[in-house]
Amino acid sequence: MYTNLKYLLSLALSASSLMCFAQANISPAKKQSKTIAITGATIHVGNGTVIENGTILFGSGKIISVRADGQVPQDDVVRINASGKHIYPGFIAATTNLGLTEIEAVKATLDFQEIGDFNSHIRSIVAYNTDSKVPATLRSNGILMAQTTPQGGVIAGSSSVVQLDAWNWEDAALRIDDAMHMTWPVTPRVRPGFGGFGRPTVSPEVLAERTQAAINQLSSFFAEAKAYTEMGKPETINTRFEAMRKVFSGQERLFITADSQKDIVAAVNFAKKFGITPVIAGADEAYLIIDFLKENNISLLIKQPHALPGNNDDDVNMPYKNAAVLANAGLNVVLSIDGYWQQRNLPFMAGTATAWGLDKEKALSTITLNAAKVMGVDKTTGSIEAGKDATFFVSAGDALDMRTNKVEQAFIQGRDINLDNLHKQLDKKFSDKYIADKK
Repeated sequence: MYTNLKYLLSLALSASSLMCFAQANISPAKKQSKTIAITGATIHVGNGTVIENGTILFGSGKIISVRADGQVPQDDVVRINASGKHIYPGFIAATTNLGLTEIEAVKATLDFQEIGDFNSHIRSIVAYNTDSKVPATLRSNGILMAQTTPQGGVIAGSSSVVQLDAWNWEDAALRIDDAMHMTWPVTPRVRPGFGGFGRPTVSPEVLAERTQAAINQLSSFFAEAKAYTEMGKPETINTRFEAMRKVFSGQERLFITADSQKDIVAAVNFAKKFGITPVIAGADEAYLIIDFLKENNISLLIKQPHALPGNNDDDVNMPYKNAAVLANAGLNVVLSIDGYWQQRNLPFMAGTATAWGLDKEKALSTITLNAAKVMGVDKTTGSIEAGKDATFFVSAGDALDMRTNKVEQAFIQGRDINLDNLHKQLDKKFSDKYIADKK
């Protein structure tokens, strides 16, 4: 009886969660039909350049020109006066399971992880859900693109870059299978807990053996996959090995999650053996091996800047400083946040980096052009330059500051998108309720 009640309660909670998400979805915007000129704004290009009193002219989804003289070179255009406002390239959320999960408590809505350790054949793009309610809340803070990424295992699979206003994943895709994602095998650091709880149950030697065994298994997988891709047309298709073909040819990047300096060095050297220059994600201790990273031309994806230090004796502010230390040393740095709902705070992570030593325009690049470079989409997006997609937004104030970030208008490939979202709908619903109760 008690078990049945628990089951029914679980169903009720799941249903209520789904009802909460049952607000009408927002239809994607129509294609740009008229050439538009936005004038008078401060344009943050994304490559470190700032244009005061600038003009952006765009048509058919592409940026035609970006001018600093305030002039509009065409007469037959729709004019938008943005005097006193700021224009930014669309922010890019890196390594997120956005669109692959909806309600954490409802298993049927989770589609970001597969069973097994070596899932190189998994492609996140085919599972990307454009009907998710979450992207609309991100667009309201300037996040207009995302790298939707599978998780779990040693090799999780391929991510793809999408824009966040589409009917289906085919329309959303900016680049399909941009990167393969893997986690460097490492024994979790276990610290002694209160009363001795949390201590390892096996010796350090046994843990080290297990880690080495996992690395050996990974090496065997890569070696076999490389041999497979070099043998011409195989008689029998191995989907896991076949998926590695673009990684070895350089058409697809390899993202390796590693945090300690030892693991970062090992991961980079491992990739080099197979002719691959990886992107290191996590990189908590990357500041300790800057010269090594520069010598190997390694880009870094810093995860979760708002976090505690990884080691007891680290500077307590190191997670805040990490991006600035690395970027100021000349490394290509990208900022990201774990999960999907939290992506709305991405611009404020970049804002934190500015408070801890990073130039504001360089901080902007960590969530725009730098991200576009490691994802291989910098030729079409990531900055406000002629010839690129007209994907940018207008903010009333500094978009990296939560006090002044106020996105008033946003364009994705020239389309004037709807900035309504579930949060705004719920706010209006209950605000109207209390106003009605007072009458």
